[in-house]
Amino acid sequence: MHTALSEKFGIEYPIFGFTPSEHVAAAISRAGGLGVLGCVRFNDPEELEAVLTWMDENTDGKPYGVDIVMPAKIPTEGTSVDLESLIPAEHRAFVNRTLDELGVPPLETGTEHATGVLGWLHSVARSHVDVALNHRIALIANALGSPPKDVIDQAHAKGVPVAALAGAVEHARRHVANGVDIVIAQGYEAGGHTGEIASMVLVPEIVDAVGDSAAVLAAGGIGSGRQVAAALSLGASGVWMGSYWLTTSEYKLGSASADGPSAIQRALLGATSADTVRSRIYSGKPARLLKTKWTDAWSKPEAPAPLPMPLQNLLVSDAHQRIAASENPDVVAMPVGQIVGRMNEIRPVSEVMDELVSGFEAAVSRLVSYK
Repeated sequence: MHTALSEKFGIEYPIFGFTPSEHVAAAISRAGGLGVLGCVRFNDPEELEAVLTWMDENTDGKPYGVDIVMPAKIPTEGTSVDLESLIPAEHRAFVNRTLDELGVPPLETGTEHATGVLGWLHSVARSHVDVALNHRIALIANALGSPPKDVIDQAHAKGVPVAALAGAVEHARRHVANGVDIVIAQGYEAGGHTGEIASMVLVPEIVDAVGDSAAVLAAGGIGSGRQVAAALSLGASGVWMGSYWLTTSEYKLGSASADGPSAIQRALLGATSADTVRSRIYSGKPARLLKTKWTDAWSKPEAPAPLPMPLQNLLVSDAHQRIAASENPDVVAMPVGQIVGRMNEIRPVSEVMDELVSGFEAAVSRLVSYK
């Protein structure tokens, strides 16, 4: 499974694992891949500073990266209070009514309410870049495409390559023209923000379009060694995996009880590949989510249209906090790809990585045996 890209990063396998959990990211790096920590949940740069310090100390000296959310077009900026005033009253009423209908209780008295993930803001994303570049990161990725040119130049000045997600060939071409080093070709079946073209079509299109100008990682629908082998056979230099790490034992987000997995993980374990929906209700941009009673409510005729980024996230942030506290798997709000149908048990990252490698080797051996 060794490629020129894994050689470039000094990693054993060209498996780039995106995750919002520092525990999972560190475990991926220790297991021979490159863990990439999602930074959007950090409203406070000092909190990100502390977590990256922890990453420095818990990756056994192996490389890791960060993923920011920086829209190419700067969206509405302002403080959380300023932005809250832009949210229509009817949207708030719908959210509160839906939570009541789904039986989601209010937060306990004294619980600090969410103010929205300000990491969606362009200015906060820039602070994430500044903090990250003071640590030994090996990659900066942008979940919403190519960062501004000055951010790319800032990373390159520190010797840090930049990756950007692309859901179409024209996006990939723009990324390369802007100076991006790695294009992440993310297909329609991927979790989170994703486009409309499936991976089997998109990956070779982008590989052909960028040529030798940038490396390409395949993303979307990857959860086995066979699928890693397929991605490399399509011309990718490695894979970018996100959803598949959500059911690892190191995943610490959410409130796992002493009796077993968190509500989020229980919901994921019981889902099939048909149990996702692509919607703007999570952030204001199209994102694939687990299909639950919460997403069903937003698809009804009486539901309002989702707001643009970052207002939609501010609208639903308190609802997401209440949903998480309710520990009800029927209403969780969680981005995940169609690969959720293969996420059937809780396992450590190291075991997942071993299976990816052995499955890859078996797939390649099988292809070689065909005469």
